Amino acid sequence: MVSRSYSNLLELASGEPPSIGRIRRRIPRVMTVAGIISDLDEDSDSDNSAGPSSPPRDRTIVVSNHLPIRAHRRPDNRGWTFSWDEDSLLHQLKDAIGDHCDMEFVYVGCLRDEIPLADQDEVGQILLETFKCVPAFLPPDLLARFYHGFCKQQLWPLFHYMLPLSPELGGRFDRSLWQAYVSVNKIFADKILEVINPDDDFVWVHDYHLMVLPTFLRKRFNRVKLGFFLHSPFPSSEIYKTLPVREELLRALLNSDLIGFHTFDYARHFLSCCSRMLGLSYESKRGYIGLEYYGRTVSIKILPVGIHMGQLRSVLSLSETEAKVAELVEQFRDRGRVMLLGVDDMDIFKGISLKLLAMEELLKQHAEWRGKVVLVQIANPARGRGRDVREVQEETHATARRINDAYGENGYEPVILINEPLQFYERMAYYAVAECCLVTAVRDGMNLIPYEYIIARQGNENLDGVLGLNPSTVRKSVLVLSEFIGCSPSLSGAIRVNPWNIEAVADAMVYALEMPEAEKQLRHEKHYRYVSTHDVGYWANSFLQDLARTCRDHSKRRCWGIGFGLGFRVVALDSNFRKLAMEHIVSAYKRTKTRAILLDYDGTLMPQASINKSPSSKSIEILNSLCSDTSNVVFLVSARSRSTLGEWFSPCENLGMAAEHGYFLRLKRDAEWETCIPVADCSWKQIAEPVMNLYTETTDGSTIDDKETALVWSYEDADPDFGSCQAKELLDHLESVLANEPVSVKSGPHLVEVKPQGVSKGLVAQRLLSVMQERGLSPDFILCIGDDRSDEDMFEVISNAMAGSSLAPAAEVFACTVGRKPSKAKYYLDDTHDIVRLMQGLAAVSEQATCTYGMSMLVPSSIILPVASNSFAASELQ
Repeated sequence: MVSRSYSNLLELASGEPPSIGRIRRRIPRVMTVAGIISDLDEDSDSDNSAGPSSPPRDRTIVVSNHLPIRAHRRPDNRGWTFSWDEDSLLHQLKDAIGDHCDMEFVYVGCLRDEIPLADQDEVGQILLETFKCVPAFLPPDLLARFYHGFCKQQLWPLFHYMLPLSPELGGRFDRSLWQAYVSVNKIFADKILEVINPDDDFVWVHDYHLMVLPTFLRKRFNRVKLGFFLHSPFPSSEIYKTLPVREELLRALLNSDLIGFHTFDYARHFLSCCSRMLGLSYESKRGYIGLEYYGRTVSIKILPVGIHMGQLRSVLSLSETEAKVAELVEQFRDRGRVMLLGVDDMDIFKGISLKLLAMEELLKQHAEWRGKVVLVQIANPARGRGRDVREVQEETHATARRINDAYGENGYEPVILINEPLQFYERMAYYAVAECCLVTAVRDGMNLIPYEYIIARQGNENLDGVLGLNPSTVRKSVLVLSEFIGCSPSLSGAIRVNPWNIEAVADAMVYALEMPEAEKQLRHEKHYRYVSTHDVGYWANSFLQDLARTCRDHSKRRCWGIGFGLGFRVVALDSNFRKLAMEHIVSAYKRTKTRAILLDYDGTLMPQASINKSPSSKSIEILNSLCSDTSNVVFLVSARSRSTLGEWFSPCENLGMAAEHGYFLRLKRDAEWETCIPVADCSWKQIAEPVMNLYTETTDGSTIDDKETALVWSYEDADPDFGSCQAKELLDHLESVLANEPVSVKSGPHLVEVKPQGVSKGLVAQRLLSVMQERGLSPDFILCIGDDRSDEDMFEVISNAMAGSSLAPAAEVFACTVGRKPSKAKYYLDDTHDIVRLMQGLAAVSEQATCTYGMSMLVPSSIILPVASNSFAASELQ
């Protein structure tokens, strides 16, 4: 249920006044009632009200900061004209994906031009009807704080590894800018609500400007099919964790179904942040990487974006391109000059000055290239603004002047700096003539310049004539690429450099100039094969296919929204999995006379995060109250040693206990410990312990717990990434050296355990029911509560017993796990506090029964088994 309180809290988080009575518009297409959202207070799961009379065409709502639209004022200032922005990636994917699937696209975003308030309604209607675009109009002040403030001064530098160590090095965190960022994301969410059909539409959100948008959409529609692609780098956890709103952004992204990155490095950094800051681990299954987040699987997609082949080829075929190529051939090749080309935005991360310094080093060390090689640097206007941009411009111009003054001569300038924006056909002409393309950015999310260069160098028949090439001539190209840009891993034939190493970049430039022709051809052929097949259509289609795969089971899951504000998330569970109602179980407890109840300790009665693991006096009191009820026999099933359990629960006279996962067992405090299986031979410890010691010495924060029949290696206090890596190695190592021993090696949350084969908590539950049956006792009430994987064995035994003869007819069986997560149990409770409240309620019923009936029942007729274990739920749900 989406409540008014949730809505108000999200409004407060955004810093904007509540939006009341917004009119929801629909795209002019065949669309049913399901696409109309009439009330913000309706049930978030009621977005399947009325189905279409015929299957609608698949539709994707593409959301980005800017619409792929160019706006132009009419000459008479009486209105606007609009056209598609052919250079926009979002428009290119719409055009290119048509070759792969039948998909309709709707766009939500801002226009680059400020539209007067009086024109906004008319402009919005024109864009909606003509281009299927829904514009978000932002007040100028809010736009400045959002884009030039939080996005460009805080997120963008941080994601490019620039820390605000001083006010001059990037903006310090400003809470008001963060509030503006959230406000704009909320405005975008409202715009999406105007057009979305939540049952059918896919939503694809792009880039760091809209990182909290998934929370607003997921809160409104629990089952929305939502993908997010980050076009910038994602920094390492050491950098990212300096951001004051780090968890808010991570949790917002995790409200997506699919999160895309250009490279594995970016995805790895994101997963590391989720592990270190949220305690989440990921798994790779059949080639797909997934994070389990409150019962939902958030998939991770790694695929670099491509270029629009059709657009580039059409530009290469223009007569203007041919004329410009002819002009450049005359300017450079006919004069015996070799062109090296750089195309970059004028910002601090593109490394233009480093490239110029490398050119200076080349001319200094290789006099034979003076007068022959020319570096043409096309400097596109910076997208941001501020002091750092001005400094980069000044440094670039000063360096270029210094090089030209030192090595230039009459009719020859080694560096040609082009400041004004070029037409796309002009840029393609420069690509076609350049012998080598240089990209020396110190950090860049993707950078498609090398891809464009490769396609331009492939050319066509008309350009071949201008360049003096035969149609049969094998094409060639050379790339010198920074290691720190997103396209570098996919272009394995490039000369990769560290842009900070000026001498190495200069050497790479010389190598590119002197490279044998055959090698240039081989490198070009390899690159062209990849770039031409992995175009923007391939990228978009692959992403949307994975999004559809990730969302295909949405309708089969039950969903609940929990949390407030930007901490909101959705819990998705099997339809048969439900919360254990206190009234239900207390009622069953009162009317039954032979009860068996199993409880967990660590992670169930005792929070995993607790420093002091020993039971409190309150826990002892509750257990004693349950044990004093002659309808109950209480049992503690634990992974802990029998000495620890005996010491902690010594005040509980009638409490039965099973230690070390059930290997040791006793019915009450004064009884002798028994074994559930024949006495184990622990000689295997002589093999396993030295191996564990080796990993303990090399993994700071890890420990070994030497129990009587088991060995446990724990890395709870170690670095999570390194500890997890070491645990996998240790697991393989132990399985290898203990292959012929009668033991099982298993991993758990932050541990690796070796124990005798056949020992499990399920064995304890099975033996308990068997003994009760032998004594003529058929339980009519069973409660089993646990929290981790080891407790799943008990749940399975209890569930299977329902089909056998060991239980009374119509017995009440409650298998309950802690936390909402996949489990063999049919019930769940949220946390240890819920468990304690439940136990208090049952203990109160027992105390009341004891007072009423006295000691009339002398023979225990039911059994309660508390289970102590290590927590699985805590690590999954943090």
